[in-house]
Amino acid sequence: MGLLLFLIVGLVAGWLAGTLVKGGGFGLLGDLVVGVVGAYLGGFLFRTLGVSMGGGFIGSIIVATIGAVVLLLLIRLIKRR
Repeated sequence: MGLLLFLIVGLVAGWLAGTLVKGGGFGLLGDLVVGVVGAYLGGFLFRTLGVSMGGGFIGSIIVATIGAVVLLLLIRLIKRR
C-alpha cells in the first residue's frame, strides 16, 4: 500500500474511531496519528488472533478502525487515572 493510501486509511480510521468512541476526536492531525497507530495495532491484533479481513481498502479501514478504537479506549483509561 502506498504512503498516501496508508495516510488516507489512517485518517478515515481515526475519524471513525473518534465518532464511535464518544467524546470527539483529536482534530485532523490527531485523528491521523490515532488512525495510523491504530492501523498498526489493529494489524498486530488481527495477526495475533489469526483473523483476516481480506486485502482490500474496506478491510484495511475496518482493521485500522478497530485498532484505533482500542487505542482510544486505552488512552481514555490512562487519562482517567
